[in-house]
Amino acid sequence: MKQPTDISLVTQVAVFRNRKAFDRLVVKYQSPIRRFFLAQTGGDAQLSDDLAQDTFVKAYTNITHFRGLSSFSTWLYRIAYNTFYDYVRHHKPTGNIDTPGILAAKAAHVDSGLKLDLQHALRILSPKERLCITLQLIEGQRIDKIVAITGMAEGTVKSHLSRGKQKLTVYLKQNGYD
Repeated sequence: MKQPTDISLVTQVAVFRNRKAFDRLVVKYQSPIRRFFLAQTGGDAQLSDDLAQDTFVKAYTNITHFRGLSSFSTWLYRIAYNTFYDYVRHHKPTGNIDTPGILAAKAAHVDSGLKLDLQHALRILSPKERLCITLQLIEGQRIDKIVAITGMAEGTVKSHLSRGKQKLTVYLKQNGYD
C-alpha cells in the first residue's frame, strides 16, 4: 500500500481536521524540526522540545494557509524559523549563551571528542551562519529551500554558508582535524 504524500495529508487536515493525518506529519517531521532547534539553541533539549511543540501547534492551527507554493517541509521549517526568532526577540539571552550540545542526534556514530569539537565549532558561528549551516549540512536542505525558509536572498545564504564553512574548517584544523 502506497504511503500518502504530504499534500494529501495536509488536505485531510485542512478540509476534514483529520488529526490522525496531522499526527503522521508530526511523526515524519518531529525529529528534523527538533534537531533544527537543538542546533539553534546550543543543545538545550527542553527548549528545543518546547519550540518544536509550538511549531507544530502553529502549523496545525494555520494549515489552511498552506498554499502549496513550496513543499510542506519548507513551509514547516519557515514556521520553525519564525518560532525561534520570536523566542529570541522575547527572551534576550542572559548569562552564559554557550551552553553545550548539538549534533549528537546526527553524529551518534562519531567519537565523543569529535562531537564536542563540532559543538564548539558551531558556537563560533554567527546566528545566521549557524542557521544556514544547520539547514544545509545537518538537515540536508538545498540552497533554494534555505532561501524559502529564511527569507534571505540566495546570495546572502551562499555568503553565510561560505563564511560558516570557512570558520568551521579553520576551527577544526586548529583542533587537529584534517
